[in-house]
Amino acid sequence: MEQSSRNVKRKLLEAFARSSEEYVSGQKISEMLGCSRTAVWKHIELLRKEGYEVEAVRRLGYRLTKKPDTLSAAEIQSGLATSFMGQSIYHEKSVPSTQKIAHTLASEGASEGTVVIADEQTEGRGRLARVWHSPINTGIWMSCILKPKIPLSQTPQLTLLTAVAVVQAIEETAGVHPFIKWPNDILINGKKAVGILTELQAEADSVHSVIIGTGINVNQEGADFPDELKPIATSLKLEAGREVSRAALIQAILQKLEQLYTTYLASGFHPVKLLWESYSISLGREIKARTLQGTLSGKALGINDEGVLLLETAEGKIEKIYSADIELS
Repeated sequence: MEQSSRNVKRKLLEAFARSSEEYVSGQKISEMLGCSRTAVWKHIELLRKEGYEVEAVRRLGYRLTKKPDTLSAAEIQSGLATSFMGQSIYHEKSVPSTQKIAHTLASEGASEGTVVIADEQTEGRGRLARVWHSPINTGIWMSCILKPKIPLSQTPQLTLLTAVAVVQAIEETAGVHPFIKWPNDILINGKKAVGILTELQAEADSVHSVIIGTGINVNQEGADFPDELKPIATSLKLEAGREVSRAALIQAILQKLEQLYTTYLASGFHPVKLLWESYSISLGREIKARTLQGTLSGKALGINDEGVLLLETAEGKIEKIYSADIELS
């Protein structure tokens, strides 16, 4: 879609959002868009072809009665209350990986807060190059570009920050209560609904960009998961008992992410740490941490100010876990 068409669609959707349940007159839309009444009708028809239901009443105007669960830059940016997160959005129907596109954009100088979203990923992946199942039109497959001026050692904190933002957005949008399993999984009723993958563009002493990928199972049915995932994966729809608007959830995530990220840059990791611990599913529980060096067992005490997991062994020794797969006992 051309840039001018995207702008028109965004303005129309914003006008309907501001009017709530009221009608917006054709004359008002005409003045807002700077076009004729005939052109207004054509733009309304384009919305209808995309699945929007628009009621037209003589002498009253137009009223948006139903929105499709589609993703587009215009749909997400309509009413998006952020100053930089999501102000530049690249939306694709199907891509191998949003992370790969975001890496390219970051290398080309994309602005902080740029977001890449796809309806489908054919090569979605999680930590340790694991496959992430990303079927079309059911979930959120998204990568965000951040450019924090922080030491390389602090970048893992942004994974934890993102997890908090996603949990808060899910609570607000879907009405379910997720928990975070260190470092990058979000669980609902013990099953995985969200994975977060953080990658860097950096040199030895400086961070150029942090690419944060988020995969969220939103509206999958049980049958949509491969057999090997059914016992361990879930979706927001399965947990909430209703469909969840993907566009509304993305808006909420971007807003929460910007708020937390701004606080983090101004006040450090501690405020985020406290929030993260309040959502953690593993604190105080016996866990197994499988690292590249071997498996450690003990009680999860919390995270330190670097975001490193602290594990107390049966012998009372405190181990620092920088990267591991965690199994809850």
